[in-house]
Amino acid sequence: MAHPTRSWRRLRSPLLWALPLLLAFTFGMGQLGGVFHSLFPTLQRPLYLQQSFPSLVLAHLTLVGISSLIAVGVGVAAGIAVTREWGKPFRPLLETVVAMGQTFPPVAVLAVAVPVMGFGPQPAILALVLYGLLPVVQGTLAGLASVPAASREVALGVGMSRLQMLARVELPLAAPVIVSGIRTSVIINIGTAAIASSVGTQSLGSPIVIGLSGFNTAYVIQGAILVALLAIVVDMLFERWADALQRRRGPVA
Repeated sequence: MAHPTRSWRRLRSPLLWALPLLLAFTFGMGQLGGVFHSLFPTLQRPLYLQQSFPSLVLAHLTLVGISSLIAVGVGVAAGIAVTREWGKPFRPLLETVVAMGQTFPPVAVLAVAVPVMGFGPQPAILALVLYGLLPVVQGTLAGLASVPAASREVALGVGMSRLQMLARVELPLAAPVIVSGIRTSVIINIGTAAIASSVGTQSLGSPIVIGLSGFNTAYVIQGAILVALLAIVVDMLFERWADALQRRRGPVA
């Protein structure tokens, strides 16, 4: 039986209201025509009807998922590489490159990539990967640096190879910090992915882009509400994952 205090804490979790709210707006936004007509009486079409909102949420999640998987794969691998003895000289170069990737505006990346790659999801994914690399690399470097030296010495003492020590000791102990970096990267990408609609890719940015170009504030609000709720829910899910990893790791010395 769950402890009463723990049960009460779970009931007070914001995830319990954020997730139903996201689902309600995703599947019920199309029924809110009357509400938006009353809020924006001067607009002839205050409800976005070009695509269904569930399809927009799915397209947005797919775009964020693909770009985040690439950013995590490249970022974690590069972070691990520059913490090995043979890769340490490349660490300043890596940190400079990923920092430049995030400081370069995603819109500018799209402007450069579209003439080469054409309209569609590819330039948007490229921009999101570049924008999401920095938190992943920083999280990986910080996570590996937090592994106690004594743990490495014990691993080497029992005969583990460098690869075994990485897989069985370093990565499990560094996981909570690495996940925090991935969490930041994914949340950034959820918000930034809205710009993908400016290059012809379907996402929750579609009503925002069309609303901005047509001076339709209602469209902008509808897209922004779903982007914000999606970011909140995903952030809370990552928080729970990071907490579970931290409990498994135990208190930090």
